[in-house]
Amino acid sequence: MNIVLLSGGSGKRLWPLSNDIRSKQFIKIFKTEDGGYESMLQRVYRQIRQADPSAKVTIATSKAQVSAIRNQLGENAEVSVEPCRRDTFPAITLAVAYLHDVMGVTEEEPVVICPVDPYVEDEYFKAVEELGRQAAKGEANLVLMGIHPTYPSEKYGYIIPDDTSSISTVSTFKEKPDEKTAQEYISQGALWNGGVFACKLKYILDTAHELIDFEDYADLFDKYAELNKISFDYAVVENEKKIQVMRYEGQWKDLGTWNTLTEAMEENSVGNAVIGNTCQNVHVINELNVPILTMGVADMVISASPEGILVSDKKQSSYIKPYVDDISQQVMFAEKSWGSFRVLDVENESMTIKVTLNPGCRMNYHSHRNRDEVWTVVSGEGRTIVDGMEQKVTVGDVIAMEAGCRHTVIADTKLKLIEVQLGREISVDDKQKYPLE
Repeated sequence: MNIVLLSGGSGKRLWPLSNDIRSKQFIKIFKTEDGGYESMLQRVYRQIRQADPSAKVTIATSKAQVSAIRNQLGENAEVSVEPCRRDTFPAITLAVAYLHDVMGVTEEEPVVICPVDPYVEDEYFKAVEELGRQAAKGEANLVLMGIHPTYPSEKYGYIIPDDTSSISTVSTFKEKPDEKTAQEYISQGALWNGGVFACKLKYILDTAHELIDFEDYADLFDKYAELNKISFDYAVVENEKKIQVMRYEGQWKDLGTWNTLTEAMEENSVGNAVIGNTCQNVHVINELNVPILTMGVADMVISASPEGILVSDKKQSSYIKPYVDDISQQVMFAEKSWGSFRVLDVENESMTIKVTLNPGCRMNYHSHRNRDEVWTVVSGEGRTIVDGMEQKVTVGDVIAMEAGCRHTVIADTKLKLIEVQLGREISVDDKQKYPLE
């Protein structure tokens, strides 16, 4: 089974835990059997592997999120990288071209496209497999998964099937109608479009060639920034006449807001939090190293991270986006392929960061033109390479690097260090990478 997981977009609705780099699918709030926590991405990836260990899973994502994916799934996760964001039609086309031209998947093989962030149980992935098998039959160009609607939402597309059978042809598909029209569709037996569909690779490639002038994956990648931003539903599904829909009867939740996300949490708090016994329906997610105490409140979500603190009525939390759009805040925490970093302090000409490197990992070999850096090792053991000279480092060691100096650090064990950046112009763009010989 070939599966493409769509993992794009920025994280405004789950602020302050999410941002342009760390979207909602990377937030670790779901309890695991060993007592730890996993993210939506890790949960869905694990569920797919359990349902079909041989499945070929490719994650379509933006360049900014690749490091977080590598951090959470490992270096062997297959990734189709968008050079920039261009919505789901270009992203799906690029991923399918990647499957065909890079991974050698033939045009006649089916592929299932899924969002990375639904909250579902294992039966969902059995339905995903069935969707792929139905697409392989070639009875329709597209096979959609239909979800029974619970209210007339303007967030979803609507599928009106020709009959009530488990797999039916589709008479009408309409992407995100207004609430009144949505209610009319529901009265006609419409289903929500859950963003899951299957087809043969050939269908997407042929359709893309009709709408985009490109030769192959490499050519499409080079032209990607010039493509129009448009969703797959608007560009393809609304214009396709030969569609089937397969009804899905199991659990499915779109965890797009704090209100819906807390409904899926198995416990009322994550992190250092005390919820008083007079509280009702209160959830706290705390990533700070200070405690949060709540008393005598109800129907509330409290979320704290280095980027801000949210205190909101649960229903009102759905309307967070315009307020967050007005907040200007640099990224204070991010997961990278080698580990993670957390900004501790920002001044006019300095920034202090706590860096954690996983065992066996290293940063890129790089330099900065406009700033000096100082590393102080606080735990673990590793090696630094500064202008080609390698030396071992351990707790208490201090390494100073002037602007222009090439440097990296390699973790032999889990390695934590404090990085102080000093300069009049401190910017994420001030970085030049080099091969490490």
